[in-house]
Amino acid sequence: MITEMFYMDGYGIYVWSSFAITLLSFISLYFLTKKQYVKEKNKFISKFGNLNAERAASAKLQRINREILSNTSTI
Repeated sequence: MITEMFYMDGYGIYVWSSFAITLLSFISLYFLTKKQYVKEKNKFISKFGNLNAERAASAKLQRINREILSNTSTI
């Protein structure tokens, strides 16, 4: 019964290889996105991490900075 599920009347090699390629693509996309997020977060922190109160308030009003700040709690 298990072998029939893997064999799938001769189409199993195509189905399982497609599944594996798709899964590998999703996993690599996740890690690439996570790496890019950390890079951009560190760039933001290095640029706006040591601001005085007036400039920090000004930076928080900008739309893109509000989006970035909403996703992090270490700032």
